[in-house]
Amino acid sequence: MKNFENIQFLTLANTLVSLLTAFVLGAIVGFERQFRQRTAGLRTNVLVAVGAAIFVDMAFRVGGSDGGARVISYVVSGVGFLGAGAIMREGGSIR
Repeated sequence: MKNFENIQFLTLANTLVSLLTAFVLGAIVGFERQFRQRTAGLRTNVLVAVGAAIFVDMAFRVGGSDGGARVISYVVSGVGFLGAGAIMREGGSIR
């Protein structure tokens, strides 16, 4: 029980709310993509959204707002890389 003495429950609640929000928004986008039978469906969008939220939350906790801003810029470039891979997979046609 000594491990739980230093936990700040407001910080934990803030993290859980941001992860839940990322999950829900990623699921909405993913469901729409899967419904239209496009690449990168429900599972991919949820994993990307929650993973990005985890990394941004960790960066804000460790490096402050400067670290968070850097991680957000890397997340944007990573999502662009995923989009380029999806376009190349479809043979250059964008749907």
